[in-house]
Amino acid sequence: MNGGYKKEGSYGKGAGRGGDRGSERGDRGGNDMDRGGGRGFGRRKVCRYCADKNLKVDYKNAADLKYFVTERGKIVPRRISGNCARHQREVATAIKRGRNLALLPYTVMQHQ
Repeated sequence: MNGGYKKEGSYGKGAGRGGDRGSERGDRGGNDMDRGGGRGFGRRKVCRYCADKNLKVDYKNAADLKYFVTERGKIVPRRISGNCARHQREVATAIKRGRNLALLPYTVMQHQ
């Protein structure tokens, strides 16, 4: 006996998994590329340090580094900030140096 389970693939009409639901859900037609991307991502971010060659990553410039730190004190990931890999490494190192010199916070104070 199989413990009361139906055989694989015998879900009945319309109760199966992953079937064609075009008529049920009102298939709008077209593919994902017609609508501007697969998952709804916005415009591609560019690295601000690559775009402006005059900007340099500096641990002493806390105002620029605050853009790459969340309100909780965590370093913003590269996919969010838009930095390239090289500059993201430099930003992370600069943030850690700034924290060490008390220019940037490690964490924020928790209110009770």
